[in-house]
Amino acid sequence: MKNRPFLQRLRFAVTGIAYALRTESSFRTHALATIAVLVALVCLRPAPVWWALVTLTIVGVLAAELFNTALEQLADRLHPEQHPQIRIAKDCAAAAVLVVSIGAIVVAAALLLDALAR
Repeated sequence: MKNRPFLQRLRFAVTGIAYALRTESSFRTHALATIAVLVALVCLRPAPVWWALVTLTIVGVLAAELFNTALEQLADRLHPEQHPQIRIAKDCAAAAVLVVSIGAIVVAAALLLDALAR
């Protein structure tokens, strides 16, 4: 899999996103939230720095969801039966998504407060 052409690697990445959209309800929820946030940005027309901050936040949440999905798939494949240490790894990955999502809510609240102050 190493040193493949760029387009082939891009196809692998798009396949991963498509898989997450098909199989992970949390990823779909975050994807829908992304659309809602982008609509809000268009309506609010904030400064470019807000666009950058919100974009980085969205990308962070979606990436965390993809990492969580990858870890869960790998753990389930390598050790299908319940195991306390694998449960902890999966719980920590889910916690990472939660932490990033809380950060996204804080960014959204700050954006709304800034928009209302104008």
